[in-house]
Amino acid sequence: MAAAGRQRLDKWLWFARVVKTRTLAAKLVSEGHVRVNAQKVDAPAKALSPGDVLTISLERQVRVLKVLDPGERRGPFEEARLLYEDLTPEPPAKDAMQDLGPVRDQGSGRPTKRDRRQLSAWLEQE
Repeated sequence: MAAAGRQRLDKWLWFARVVKTRTLAAKLVSEGHVRVNAQKVDAPAKALSPGDVLTISLERQVRVLKVLDPGERRGPFEEARLLYEDLTPEPPAKDAMQDLGPVRDQGSGRPTKRDRRQLSAWLEQE
């Protein structure tokens, strides 16, 4: 570790088991998928300290993690879980997503002209 309580971003992501390898952690940071305290970071060597909030855009989700400890090693999940507090908001309920407008039955084939006209009329109403 560098200064007391500080650690490289890519190393911390690997220690916290956010990614499988440190190389993938460095790639994730370099591609701009990580923000530290709401500022985009592109250097894997960015120093983290306790209290920093990370926003990580992964393949299928966005995670918000608060750094609690820099960590000593890449240990088991139970040990890695102590390095951060998960602030990720809950996904919206499925009931809230139900009111998206006219929905066709799954597997009922392509929409007909009539279906497309109804959809266009519905979209123009909003």
